[in-house]
Amino acid sequence: MAILINKNTLVMTQGITGKTGQFHTRMCRDYANGRSCFVAGVTPGKGGQDFEGIPIFNTVREAGEKTGATVSVIYVPSPFAAAAIDEAVEAELDLVICITEGIPVRDMIRTRYKMRDKKTVLIGPNCPGVITPDEIKIGIMPGHIHKKGRIGVVSRSGTLTYEAVGQLMEQGLGQSTCVGIGGDPVNGFKHIDVMKMFNEDPDTDAVIMVGEIGGNDEEDCARWIKTNMQKPVVGFIAGVTAPPGKRMGHAGAIISGGKGTAQAKLAVMEECGIKVTRNPAEMGKLLKSVL
Repeated sequence: MAILINKNTLVMTQGITGKTGQFHTRMCRDYANGRSCFVAGVTPGKGGQDFEGIPIFNTVREAGEKTGATVSVIYVPSPFAAAAIDEAVEAELDLVICITEGIPVRDMIRTRYKMRDKKTVLIGPNCPGVITPDEIKIGIMPGHIHKKGRIGVVSRSGTLTYEAVGQLMEQGLGQSTCVGIGGDPVNGFKHIDVMKMFNEDPDTDAVIMVGEIGGNDEEDCARWIKTNMQKPVVGFIAGVTAPPGKRMGHAGAIISGGKGTAQAKLAVMEECGIKVTRNPAEMGKLLKSVL
């Protein structure tokens, strides 16, 4: 079992005729069960064509109806990406994973408003995607660094997602599912949403949670974990070890009124019983120590 995606998931790529969409669709198709999972592409005006055997449709709704795809991954350029999310939501897809970065905040505010009371789950934007190792990957993460196992990973940082996975592999620990939720200020699923799914997943034994400075999502998740989580959680906040004069994290990570700092987040996480490290090189070792 896994969360969000598995070997039976059917996927369409929005923006499949662009260079980035083609490259990453090819990489995902060639990973594990990708050839049976990636069944459609969408580019307006390009319907009837194909990309290396994957049929292309003019609309998301048509692609879903013709192929049964219920998940979309978006590589559409930033000025048009929010509209691409809107189209997927209106087509009532189960899950949308938006890789695109640089989407205007105002566009995403409108899109999130439109998503109220809709069934579609959004991961991203500005995220690396989701992978269930040895089954399916949807996004830009390097598949070869992952292996199937029982550790969940949820992270706002793409780079630190890969770092956490690399350290888990050094400890001989595979992953159940890895979810990059993205670092933009207006996004879809939060840490707490993913953590609830990991808590209910019988094939996940523990979780690495990577946050960033700015906002209060990590604190909200930590308080939920204290009351509800039945599995050990290890945490790290990007920004705590940044070099002088520099800041680790996305542009969306905004500190306001002294809140949202790495130290403040780590303090709340510790108070809530989460084992935290202030050294990003120790995530894997710390996770193994709590098993």
